[in-house]
Amino acid sequence: MKNDAKGALIVYSGPSGCGKGTVMTQVLAERDDTAMSVSVTTRAPRPGEVDGKDYFFIDRNAFERMVAAGELLEHAEYNGNLYGTPRAAVERQLLAGRNVVLEIDVQGAEQIMDSGADAVTIFLAPPSMQELARRLRKRGTEEESVMARRLAIARQEMSHAHRYQFFVINDVLEKAVRDIHAILDAERLRYSRARIDWEDE
Repeated sequence: MKNDAKGALIVYSGPSGCGKGTVMTQVLAERDDTAMSVSVTTRAPRPGEVDGKDYFFIDRNAFERMVAAGELLEHAEYNGNLYGTPRAAVERQLLAGRNVVLEIDVQGAEQIMDSGADAVTIFLAPPSMQELARRLRKRGTEEESVMARRLAIARQEMSHAHRYQFFVINDVLEKAVRDIHAILDAERLRYSRARIDWEDE
């Protein structure tokens, strides 16, 4: 008997500075059944970011055309920039049996939740707001006013965490990574994702 499970759509959110990228990079390095979705955005590339790998960088007019054509699973505005998830690429990977991780903000995540899509939702949180502020200051890349705005957004995002199915605290990196693995492993065993061949070989 074989179970070639369908891939799971993983909606993954958390406030800026909580370590989302660090945790998921390690998870992906340890799995061959899971990939990140590449979002489209209207923001400018940051140093070292590669178009088509980190994001697809497009202008606002092109983004709005994608929205109008129904080509995005979700889209949201964050800090003055637009972000969205291309639908076709995600659906191809799910059908091929791969989990697809959407690292998106709360606004985009709630669009997917409200659409009734079959998604696994994970909220990654810092151990405290004080620790989040310390991590943001440690970056040393932003002025205090920008950081204050990020912390205000983080508090708002944390107030929506109860809508997610899973809540992971990123205090110790290795434990947060193990927790994400446990969620993905359990979801692969969910019967609703099963494609079981009952015939004897």
